[in-house]
Amino acid sequence: MQRLITAREVLAGPVGQRIKDGAVLIDGDTITAAGPREEIERAADDDALRSDHPRHAILPGLINCHVHLAFNCGQHVVDELRATDDSALLLGMAGRAQQALASGVTTVRDLGDRDGLVFQVRAAVERGELLGPRILAAGPPLTPPLGHCWFLGGEVDGPEAIRERIRRNAALGADVIKVMASGGSLTPESVSMREEQFGVAELKLIVREARDAGLPVAAHAHGSDSIAAATEAGVDTIEHCTWMRTGGEGHDRRDDVARAMVERGVRACVATPAKWREFMQVIGPASARNVVQRLRWMDDLGVPLITGTDAGVSHRSGFGDFVEALELYEHVGFPLERIIELATTGSATGIGQGDRIGRIAPGYAADLLVVEGDPLSDLAALREIRLVLTAGRVVPLP
Repeated sequence: MQRLITAREVLAGPVGQRIKDGAVLIDGDTITAAGPREEIERAADDDALRSDHPRHAILPGLINCHVHLAFNCGQHVVDELRATDDSALLLGMAGRAQQALASGVTTVRDLGDRDGLVFQVRAAVERGELLGPRILAAGPPLTPPLGHCWFLGGEVDGPEAIRERIRRNAALGADVIKVMASGGSLTPESVSMREEQFGVAELKLIVREARDAGLPVAAHAHGSDSIAAATEAGVDTIEHCTWMRTGGEGHDRRDDVARAMVERGVRACVATPAKWREFMQVIGPASARNVVQRLRWMDDLGVPLITGTDAGVSHRSGFGDFVEALELYEHVGFPLERIIELATTGSATGIGQGDRIGRIAPGYAADLLVVEGDPLSDLAALREIRLVLTAGRVVPLP
C-alpha cells in the first residue's frame, strides 16, 4: 500500500533542493514521487495511508559512516567486550542499532566488530526480524599480530594472511574492508596512534585484493605518515585522519597529502566523538584548536568529508546522539544546509551508496525522517523527531 507524507517543507538532500508545502509518496520500501503537495496528492491512490505535518520538515535519514556496534559505550569497552559471550553481544548490538535508528540514523557503517557477528545483525534486519537501520559492515578489521584491535579477530601476518582475511571477510558478506593503518588508543600495548602498522606495499596489496572482491577500503589512520601511505595506496576513506606528527609531538597537516586525497577522491571521516565538547575539554585547548583547524583546513583544500562518530568505543560516543556530533560542523562554521547534505547525500555518495540512499527522490529507498521545526534555521530541530521510516517501515519512537 502507498504512503503519502506531507509537510511544510521537503529537504531533498542536496543543498538548495527545498520543496515548500511538499509531499513524498512511498510504495513499499521505495520513494515513488516527491514534489509540491498538490501534485503528489494527485499521484497518490485514494486508499494511500496519509500523514500530514504542517509545521515540519521531511528529510533523508541520517548516515553515520563510522560506528562499532560491538562496543557498548562504556568506560572499559575492551574488557567488557572480551568478557561478553556471542549471544549477549548480539543482543547488545541489536539494541544499539535500534537506538541509532530511533535517533534518525537510518544507515550505519560498522567498521569493525568481533568475528563478524555484525553480519548476523544485518541479516536479521534484512529479513525483517529486527527493525534496525541499514547496516554496511566490515567484519574483523585487518591488523598486525597484537596490533590495534587485534582482539576483534582480524590479525594478519604477511601477504598470504592478508589475502586470506580479505577473502574470509568477503565470504562473510563484507560491504567494505577495514584496515588499521596506524595504532589506536584502545590498544595501548601496540604501537602508538602516531605510528604506522602497515607500509605502502602492504596497503596497496590490501586495496588490490579488496578491489578484486569488489569492495572499497576504509583505513584507520591517525599519524600523518599512515595517512600519506593510505592515500598513496588508493583507499576510499580515511578514518579519524588526525594528522598526528609521526615520531614526535603535535600535528603535521601536510598540504601535499591532502591535495592527493582530493585528486584521488579519498574521503575523510574524522569520527570525532559525539560529545565533542567534553572531549575538547579533556584534550586541552591546543588539541581542541587543532580539531577545528583540521576540519577547516581539509575543507578549504577540498578534501571530501563524510560524517561519523566512532560510536560505541567510549562513553562520549553513543548511538543516540548523532545530532550532537553534527553540531561540531556548525561550531567550525559550516552552513546548516551543508551539514545536512554532508550527513545525507554526501555521506551516501562517500560510502558508495549514492544511488540508493541519502536523497528524497523517485527510486530511492524510503529511509527518511520528519522533524518539527526548521533544521535549516536551528540544527536542534533534528532532535524533534516525529516520524522515522526505514525501508518504508515506521519506527516506534520512545
